[in-house]
Amino acid sequence: MNQLWAPWRMEFIQEEKRDGCIFCILPAETKDRDNLILHRGEHSFVILNKYPYSSGHLMVVPYLHTIQMGELTAETHLEMMHLVDLSMKVITESMQAQGYNVGLNLGKAAGAGVPGHMHFHVVPRWIGDFNFMPILSETKVMLEYLHATYDRLKPFF
Repeated sequence: MNQLWAPWRMEFIQEEKRDGCIFCILPAETKDRDNLILHRGEHSFVILNKYPYSSGHLMVVPYLHTIQMGELTAETHLEMMHLVDLSMKVITESMQAQGYNVGLNLGKAAGAGVPGHMHFHVVPRWIGDFNFMPILSETKVMLEYLHATYDRLKPFF
């Protein structure tokens, strides 16, 4: 029998589950490192994905709780696109990413993990990063702990 050790999953299992929208709750707190918030803008913020597809997977999120892009101001749209671009520059410089998947899932039917609060995903990619583990074992190997990734990226913002 093969074993894959993932002791950090116990933290997820035992953590207190919050009621409400995490994208509204977390920026209201002042624990940015604990909450994985890398950068705060005037209209939006950058946060690491707690359940990433790859190391460095982050999200750009408006402070406004909405699923409708049309409810965002022009300033919010502009800032979010700037933060997507800045995020890619930061990851390229700090992690040498070779490409990106960037997008958003609007609504539960589209696969949104937080269906009521829109957000852009920025997923760094490297040549050869899709190996046999996810294909044969349905297992993704993460290269570093989330707070190590946070500490790597934070100085670049």
